[in-house]
Amino acid sequence: MNTPLTSPRLASATGGLPSAVRWAQLLLTDRLQPGDIVLDATAGNGHDTLFLAHCIGPEGHVYAMDVQAAAVAETRRRLTEAGVTESQSTVVHAGHETMLQAVQPDHHGRLAGIMFNLGYLPGSDKTIITRTETTLAAVNAALELLKPGGLLTIAVYPGHEGGAQELVALTEWAASLPPRAFEVQNLRPVNRSANPPECWVIWKTASSRG
Repeated sequence: MNTPLTSPRLASATGGLPSAVRWAQLLLTDRLQPGDIVLDATAGNGHDTLFLAHCIGPEGHVYAMDVQAAAVAETRRRLTEAGVTESQSTVVHAGHETMLQAVQPDHHGRLAGIMFNLGYLPGSDKTIITRTETTLAAVNAALELLKPGGLLTIAVYPGHEGGAQELVALTEWAASLPPRAFEVQNLRPVNRSANPPECWVIWKTASSRG
């Protein structure tokens, strides 16, 4: 009797290796616990926000922010339809560089996970993209918000306009982080001729105090 074939649990939609966003989700799934506090720094259509909400359960709290009003509205709709209440979530219409103001002060230094999915909002104006200057300000702020042992993931898209510059700046930023305080890894395809998305992962070491 033949054993039915099953798809790999860690595969992409096409059966291949995980995408940049999927790598981020897998790593966060492994680390997040019920009751954690998390942030989706680029809410978009709310998919990552809802993913984070599921990871931390009703005991936790998920923040989400986006500079576009349509993204904020769609994220709120998605959370509401999934049963995520306003007491479990905070959705902010603002750029991610303002996250220190968006996250309540008593949550600073307590976030277990922060996700960035850079680029543009799918299905919208592709000229509205994340910018290198504000992205760098945001990732620096994210390091302040993370608790020791927390994880920051960044999906970067060098193939669109402005994306290559953003990747260069993030690469330099990540390489400059002190190794005793942060561990950095980069997951990317290496045998594709185009400029495929990359996943950057920063772990704030458990012994970090800043």
